Amino acid sequence: MKTQVAIIGAGPSGLLLGQLLTRQGIDNVVLERKTGEYVLSRIRAGVLEQGMVDLLREAGVDKRMDEEGMPHDGVELAFDNRRVRVDLAGLTGGKTVMVYGQTEVTRDLMEARDASGATTLYEADNVQPHDLESNNPYITYEKGGETHRLECDYVAGCDGFHGVSRRSIPADRIKEFERVYPFGWLGMLSDTVPVADELIYARHERGFALCSMRSATRSRYYIQVGLDEKVEDWSDERFWEELKRRVPDEVAAALVTGPSIEKSIAPLRSFVVEPMQYGRLFLVGDAAHIVPPTGAKGLNLAASDVNTLYRLMAKVYQEGRTDLIPRYSETCLKRIWKAERFSWWMTSMLHKFSEEDDFDTRMQQAELDYITSSEAGLTTIAENYVGLPYESIEKPSCD
Repeated sequence: MKTQVAIIGAGPSGLLLGQLLTRQGIDNVVLERKTGEYVLSRIRAGVLEQGMVDLLREAGVDKRMDEEGMPHDGVELAFDNRRVRVDLAGLTGGKTVMVYGQTEVTRDLMEARDASGATTLYEADNVQPHDLESNNPYITYEKGGETHRLECDYVAGCDGFHGVSRRSIPADRIKEFERVYPFGWLGMLSDTVPVADELIYARHERGFALCSMRSATRSRYYIQVGLDEKVEDWSDERFWEELKRRVPDEVAAALVTGPSIEKSIAPLRSFVVEPMQYGRLFLVGDAAHIVPPTGAKGLNLAASDVNTLYRLMAKVYQEGRTDLIPRYSETCLKRIWKAERFSWWMTSMLHKFSEEDDFDTRMQQAELDYITSSEAGLTTIAENYVGLPYESIEKPSCD
């Protein structure tokens, strides 16, 4: 089998890239180790930046998002038993975010790919890229008890942090940057009415909490927990009680509780690899970078990588602009490091750290007091939260 772009990973980034390439007439094949059902079972983020919303519209998968998604033009910060609203739209010239679950984004992309007739190979085991520095890379994989070969021009590694793509790059050709945080997020999904119309990020002496939602009738809540905590030790009743302690009194009083649909604990880390390309392999999304979820940037950063690679491939195949290929990594990383900074800053400002002393506590309080009482401070949060502009693949790196 032969294709132009081989995409490893059928998560939202791989499927979005495939959909955009297909619409430009660029042939692509997606390989996925798991089943489609398993991919859809992953519970992930649901806050989409303005740029990702626009990209999904360009990909032609916006119909259900626009019907069922929840546009938000604000977000709240809570601390000292009070709430401060950040007017996203007012501070950014009308930009907003969309609350629409990653599972639903993936479902829409799967359906669009099926309708286009493009090839997706699920349950492809032992996927391995070869000859990535040559002009003729290829991928081997196992399916149906046989080994198969997929020849291609380029490889997009959209297979996540633990995938094979990044591991295919020699260790002496890349550099990793990492910060592991000493806590995780315990998340709970429930079929209950959200406690507020907009997300609430809460700082409390007992730890961070987040009130979010997936729809008008389904809520997603998080609380900061230690890395030694286990999900089975957290009953629904214990979770709700702890959440109420960490949010302002008026929020706790309005909280509608109910049985959980799903509970899980996610560790927090910041991670970036440089460069994001090796020969004809391009790393996309979690394969190249991880952010703590505090800034709602994980899926959105993957989308900005997709935007860069999609436009690069369009230039290559439609205009012969192979000179732009070396620009992929530097273009993506300019935006990635800014998003990493925002996510690190939000995490540092809103969480309780085990080594925190009284001075650190006062600094967090002063930071929140300043940022929420200054229009410049609120604007900083707003413009980062709705998403910084996508970088142009043709824009000189010195600009």
